[in-house]
Amino acid sequence: MKIAVMGYSGSGKSTLAKYLAGIYDIPLLYLDRVNFESDWQERAVEEARAIVRDFMAQPDWVIDGNYQRFYQQERLEQADQIILMLFNRFSALWRIVQRNWQFHNRSRESMADGCTEKLDLEFLGWILLRGRTPAKIRHYHHLIRQYGDKVTVIRNQRQLDRFMEKVTSKITDYKK
Repeated sequence: MKIAVMGYSGSGKSTLAKYLAGIYDIPLLYLDRVNFESDWQERAVEEARAIVRDFMAQPDWVIDGNYQRFYQQERLEQADQIILMLFNRFSALWRIVQRNWQFHNRSRESMADGCTEKLDLEFLGWILLRGRTPAKIRHYHHLIRQYGDKVTVIRNQRQLDRFMEKVTSKITDYKK
């Protein structure tokens, strides 16, 4: 099974990707770990693309992140399931504030070592404005139309909880 998890920052992509990789027992790649090296330094694009290309050669995977330059079209074509996490900006902001409290001055598992959690004006601007431009919104709507049946859109915590319960029950039924 191949699963692509995409969407807005702060909507829970990495947490859901980790959950899915664990429940299906398949490899997980966080694209933020690919894009950034220690101390928020960007990795060379060709090196990063090679990491993603090699990871995608596996028969099963979960890939967390948007990054069009890292074979987004190929990822989505190969994916059996595409999950779009499209929480509203204020829910995402609240989740990011909570995440900042939990991981303040530490690196999350989904980030490269040395990329410590931070909440600054630049990131706030991304969450509230620049990460939700009309072009980005159109892109997500295009993906929904293009990939139809294999797209699941999750817009809030209630939908996320239902989705996770559904996945858990399928796995539980399968293992019986």
